[in-house]
Amino acid sequence: MSGLDLWPIGNCQVSALVDDAAGFIWGCQPRVDGDPLFCALLEPKDQDTAPRGLWRISLETQNSASARYIKNTPILVTRLTDADGAAIDVYDFCPRFERSGRMYRPVAFVRVVRPVSGAPRLKVDLDPATDWGAAAAERTSGTNHIRYLLKPQPLRLTTDAPIIHLLEGRSFRIEKDLHFFLGPDEPFVGNVTQVLATMLHQTADHWRDWVRGLAIPLEWQRTVIRAAITLKLCQHEETGAIVAALTTSIPEAANSGRNWDYRYCWIRDAYYTVQALNRLGALDVLEGYLSYLRNIVDEARGGHIQPLYAVSGEPKLEERIAERLTGYRGMGPVRIGNAAYTQVQHDAYGQIVLSNTHAFFDERLLRKATAEDFVSLERVGERAWETYDQPDAGLWEFRTRTSVHTYSSVMSWAACDRLANIARELGIGEREAVWRERADAVRASIEEKAWLPDAQRFAATFGGGELDASLLQLLDMRFLAADDPRFVATFEAVENGLRRGEHMLRYASEDDFGLPETAFNFCTFWLIEALHLVGRGDEARALYGKMLERLTPAGLLSEDTDFETGELWGNYPQTYSLVGIINCAGLLSRPWTAVR
Repeated sequence: MSGLDLWPIGNCQVSALVDDAAGFIWGCQPRVDGDPLFCALLEPKDQDTAPRGLWRISLETQNSASARYIKNTPILVTRLTDADGAAIDVYDFCPRFERSGRMYRPVAFVRVVRPVSGAPRLKVDLDPATDWGAAAAERTSGTNHIRYLLKPQPLRLTTDAPIIHLLEGRSFRIEKDLHFFLGPDEPFVGNVTQVLATMLHQTADHWRDWVRGLAIPLEWQRTVIRAAITLKLCQHEETGAIVAALTTSIPEAANSGRNWDYRYCWIRDAYYTVQALNRLGALDVLEGYLSYLRNIVDEARGGHIQPLYAVSGEPKLEERIAERLTGYRGMGPVRIGNAAYTQVQHDAYGQIVLSNTHAFFDERLLRKATAEDFVSLERVGERAWETYDQPDAGLWEFRTRTSVHTYSSVMSWAACDRLANIARELGIGEREAVWRERADAVRASIEEKAWLPDAQRFAATFGGGELDASLLQLLDMRFLAADDPRFVATFEAVENGLRRGEHMLRYASEDDFGLPETAFNFCTFWLIEALHLVGRGDEARALYGKMLERLTPAGLLSEDTDFETGELWGNYPQTYSLVGIINCAGLLSRPWTAVR
């Protein structure tokens, strides 16, 4: 069992990670990049007898626990059994369904406990933390509720369970279904028993309907569906932002110090997410994200665009340490914010254009992009054109050095190339010619300055010789074809230099923290794609199967894998990794015609 055997629940406003024994050990409010009321995952310091930052439902003599999702939903059901064989089921979810003409997705967590057999005795420990684990939240109580003085907003637990037992931490016999609603600090309207039972059904129906609209491959359907649902949970629907992961500071390797806050919207990660979900037909995520991007582009006014922003669009994400949290398995530091927002990463301009391109061609969209949108997007393209041969921190966000990275330059080429395609679609021949000429010029520069004549391959930087897994993206960007001898030679060098058995490194050279100790899961999926496209299909399928063996019980992946032990590391669930699951399944699956 791994420390990341965790089950996400959420409603695209808030989320929580639940361990395999019905404990909420991570979750922030009032949104994913807020203060964690559940922070036990990162081990608060100086705790008293009861750990804070935790909501656990347990049995008095608990003997076993098993968790599963309700099919095609993020609703978690955990079966708890005691030493005498008595059992309960715990249903955990965040409400999400249409109500009064709009989506109801409150800052709320719901738990429904149902007795299954025997005479189970229940214990409920709810001790939310505040100020990043510094203290347990103060509480007051009423007849049917407990109020927690959390920041930035208090929450209220409304329940039909005996309040006195919850306040005193006493076990009690459960003889009927019990319901718990931890939500806004306001009177609960309606009968909590009936309302929450209805919410459970409405939320399940909503997610099942969303899944029914996905165009999934024939093979690995359940795996793809789970990845798609979890990617959807990583979108903050209010603004359309898509976060890189739901957590902060899960280290990339044991005691490595590579602990970063991923609860923000990286332009790059979000591009790959919408690309994968578009392939499944999940246009609602694309539409929300494009709205978020339009605001980012407007505020940039043709100038610099950061690599990442808060889900609100806030640009300033100052990095600091949460001193009252020890860290995942005691491996601090725990970081809040991310200094990468100050970096220069030129690939962002290409990713903005690529994310928007679909909107000019797809008639299904509620808001198809217009000529006015093209004018705005051209400002982003101008930045790509201006910076394509300028040094940056690169997609791996080196903190102490810069280079002209081939990946960033190829993204700039893609921006110019796609703008030419859009101009052609809009019938603007003059602008098509401008962007096509620029795309050709960027291509010529890359082919000259990133090419190593002696080695007969591309390098990761202009004038350098480094190997980088991002060179495999020359295929996905359509910069090179799979049968181009230049790609074949580059792929051979990358595979020889960076592959470690069933894993792929981002790079093998030292960075700000020394040599990499783990493989980057997304890069392994890039390797699988490349293997398939160069004609090594059997190898690709075999390696994909190995990656699926590493899925957590929830069917998910974190960012990194120890290529010696196979243990998962890094923030969780990681959108990059889920994108890889979806993309490779679509590429490798037998077609639906195979079953006709």
